[in-house]
Amino acid sequence: MASEAGTNPVEAVRAHVSSRWGGSPVAASRTFLGLEPIDVLLFTHAPDALLRLVTVGCARHPMTDPTAALADPLRGPRAELVLTLRVSDPAVTEVWKTLAVLAAAPAVEGVVLTADALLDAGESLWPGAPFTAVLLGASNPDDPDDLDDLALPDPMDPVQFLAAVPVTATEAAWVRLRGADALREAWTEAGIDVRDPTRTAATLGPAG
Repeated sequence: MASEAGTNPVEAVRAHVSSRWGGSPVAASRTFLGLEPIDVLLFTHAPDALLRLVTVGCARHPMTDPTAALADPLRGPRAELVLTLRVSDPAVTEVWKTLAVLAAAPAVEGVVLTADALLDAGESLWPGAPFTAVLLGASNPDDPDDLDDLALPDPMDPVQFLAAVPVTATEAAWVRLRGADALREAWTEAGIDVRDPTRTAATLGPAG
């Protein structure tokens, strides 16, 4: 799909997301010293009662390796984060603040967001949450919650929409030792709904 908003990645992302889920999302914004703001769109009126959050602003600039001698202002991977949860407690919506911080990591820390990456928030993702990190996953065209890549005009790379799944500290440690696929297999075997904000951690075998 071609960019819906010319060469402005931020407006293109907004149009792309709105065309997929429609409605009028709640928009929240978080600013960071010396950086452009990161917005988060909260889609709360879906028939399935799921809360969908999408960051807008991470893809404003391409992500670059902090060790690179010279950053290309146009070429390089671009990404935004997508988080989907079932809401049983209003406090869950506060996750947007942490999601914005994670989406700012490329600009703040030089992190390149990719599928299977583990992003540690260092604290609960929202007040009272048992989750302290998210595991990123590639978009799945067969999943109604996923978004297709957004093509931008040449020479810019397309924007990827990476699914951010909340994980507990125990699960995060498992990912570091065994890898992302091992945790996903444990979720599948246990029949865990990773969109449930009240779920417990997966029961994991020996890490060694």
